[in-house]
Amino acid sequence: MQITITNTSRLQLSLLTLDDGALLFELDQDERVMHFLNGGIKTSQHQIDTVMLPRLAQYLNPEKGWGLWKVQALDCAENDKYQLSGQYLGWILVRPMHFFTHPEPHNIELGWRFKHACWGKGYATEAANAVMQTISALDEVTHVSAIAVEDNVASIAIMKKLGMEFQYKRLHRDPLGDTEAVYYQKEV
Repeated sequence: MQITITNTSRLQLSLLTLDDGALLFELDQDERVMHFLNGGIKTSQHQIDTVMLPRLAQYLNPEKGWGLWKVQALDCAENDKYQLSGQYLGWILVRPMHFFTHPEPHNIELGWRFKHACWGKGYATEAANAVMQTISALDEVTHVSAIAVEDNVASIAIMKKLGMEFQYKRLHRDPLGDTEAVYYQKEV
């Protein structure tokens, strides 16, 4: 049975599918969004099709809630104020920590990527918290974690708001390239 995430007052969350490459592409076309990921280089449709979607296919598991959770703005006064009602805003990543090197199924990695127009409005924190609350309730999950480059103070602020605490700074290994990152974690 597929896990569902309850809507928040401003947001609807649903699991992206392998047919949602256009949404991944749309989000990655802003250099500001990509700044802390790769220095601001936009992702090509070819990269979405040959790298991002195949990676998603490896960890997508609706029964465990693993994948990318699409975040859309609900029709509400606050979203209308920002002219975002009904729009796709970004996504929340859910997968075992270190999935591509040494997966830890009990330690779930959360990540997020949102359109620049959404920054500073609490959407990423609100969506990540909704996802974290649902995923944390699963019996096999003992920890939730997140990583970021040290200069990404906005993402680190979200980690802290979610109750995660700094663990260490070290090289994060990934087949797409290793990155020096800070690790935050919360026991659930």
